[in-house]
Amino acid sequence: MTWPTTLRTWLLSFTLVLAHPAIALASEDWVQFKTAYISNGRVVDVGQNGISHTEGQGMALLLAVQNDDPASFAEIWNWTQANLQVRDDKLFAWSWSPKVGVNDINNASDGDLFIAWALSRAYSQWNEPRYLFAGIQVSQSIRNKLLRKTSKGTVLLPGAVGFEKEDVLKLNLSYWVFPAIKELSILDPSPDWEDLRVTGLQLIKESRFGKWHLPPDWISLQNNVISAVDGDRFGYDAVRIPLYLIWGQEATPSSINPFQSFWGSFNGKALLPAWVNLDTGEIATYNASIGFRSIADLTLAYPNVDSTQLPSFNPSEGYYSSMLYLFTKLALEDLKK
Repeated sequence: MTWPTTLRTWLLSFTLVLAHPAIALASEDWVQFKTAYISNGRVVDVGQNGISHTEGQGMALLLAVQNDDPASFAEIWNWTQANLQVRDDKLFAWSWSPKVGVNDINNASDGDLFIAWALSRAYSQWNEPRYLFAGIQVSQSIRNKLLRKTSKGTVLLPGAVGFEKEDVLKLNLSYWVFPAIKELSILDPSPDWEDLRVTGLQLIKESRFGKWHLPPDWISLQNNVISAVDGDRFGYDAVRIPLYLIWGQEATPSSINPFQSFWGSFNGKALLPAWVNLDTGEIATYNASIGFRSIADLTLAYPNVDSTQLPSFNPSEGYYSSMLYLFTKLALEDLKK
């Protein structure tokens, strides 16, 4: 096939903009993760009855690129495309069960972002056109299906269905994956991405609750008012917010200070709580996982992120902890470029 000159020129420009050298991301950790959690291209969430979901598939695709592992990438992508890209758009059914297959046709926007981002990186790494075109299709579907204009700016719905009710939107600030948004704005040029980036930063700035002025896992947006919902916790989801701010080079001292103040108050203590209730101040009585701790370590080191000291990888702590840990290492590798 002979492509038009303009398309060939755009492909070359895109490759030069996004190209980065293959980086060995603690390959032993990657091998351990694959052994523990990946089976025939399917990332198995053992802690949730062996389901697979787009978050895990997308994260694994990104890690495969970072480890320069095209065989694993192809296997993971082929499974994802065949089993999860079954909607009437180019987004992905978020959850798959070994008993019934797809058990929820709705998408999860963070998983879609991870997958589009991974496809973009895979093209720049291995110059495989099918990854480029698939990434563009997913990116365009995210813009067309999931972005909404509000009084606060452009926001990202967590899924296509179930997060809009009359004049209320339910949002998850950890779905603003800033390094992905930055790269997709090159892959799929549109002012929507810049609007989304700016709005996300503003919402994080305004979503500060409780003694520690932290963002909750979930917020509602109604009539220009932001409220914390679903238990008012900073925990399982919101822990990713400082990671994406630092990784996307969007962090500032003021945006990172609440996280540093909270985690810093437990420095040197036996307990680093897995969550805090932003309404009551109650904290978890059990320790955060190594994955949570890795993000805390990165955050506490900011702005001198090169001084970050992470614990050793321990895949036995579970799929999600392992992913957060490996994502933190991936972020550190990216920030050193």
